[in-house]
Amino acid sequence: MTQPVPASEPATRSAGPTAFLFEGELEQGGWIRGQAPAGTRAARLDRQPLELDDEGRFFAGFDRDAPGTARLVAEMKDGRTVEQDLTIRPRVWQIEHVNVARTPGGSSEAFLRRRAPELARINAAREVRSRSEGWREGFIWPAPGRVSGRFGAQRIYRGEPGSYHSGLDLAGGRGTAFVAPASGVVVLAAETEFSLEGKLIIIDHGKGLNSAFLHADSLAVREGQTVRQGQLLGTIGASGRATGPHLHWSLKWEDARLDPLLFLPPRP
Repeated sequence: MTQPVPASEPATRSAGPTAFLFEGELEQGGWIRGQAPAGTRAARLDRQPLELDDEGRFFAGFDRDAPGTARLVAEMKDGRTVEQDLTIRPRVWQIEHVNVARTPGGSSEAFLRRRAPELARINAAREVRSRSEGWREGFIWPAPGRVSGRFGAQRIYRGEPGSYHSGLDLAGGRGTAFVAPASGVVVLAAETEFSLEGKLIIIDHGKGLNSAFLHADSLAVREGQTVRQGQLLGTIGASGRATGPHLHWSLKWEDARLDPLLFLPPRP
């Protein structure tokens, strides 16, 4: 549950806060959004710079494997430094131990040649910084359907860990509509299927936060388009590398992978 964290002194409309104000989910895969102290020149979470708006508001997230502590740092215009330590709760992830050897890695040269431009487009899309304020919104569920895959789940093959699941899977039927969980700008809309992701949409919500939607059957938006929360994005499919129709939704803040469930209200 999202809970506000009070500052050491109350904020005033005239002067602004004297310490960091924020609310959010202080756990692995979680997030915070808030306001830096009045008079902040620059701020960061550990070594990661925070993008501040004109009122000093920011968004930040904690990776799935984030350590147990983090630090907010504000560099003030008068030369002072304001710091606040955070305690990040660990998570118990869904781990499955499998008594088989992990499939050897490596891909064919033909696959790598095809994959390289796809990864370049994905990386370029995630570098886009729009002026969207979708990061400030309370997110909504993008589609109906049972949760068929949870963020952070992982298989261990005879003691060797595989890659963890980087998003939330919703098992809607083929052709089921999915919508924007928050407002943003479409920075990638791949009508031509990518080798793994299939038909793919990436939306920038501002402040370094973005959503990716994989395996679509059809897309209803184009690159550069501004979308509102709840607006139709496309329909669920099984394009790319998918075993059946479902929507894979992942969230990233900068390089940190976040748990979409921690952004969502309980289902009615």
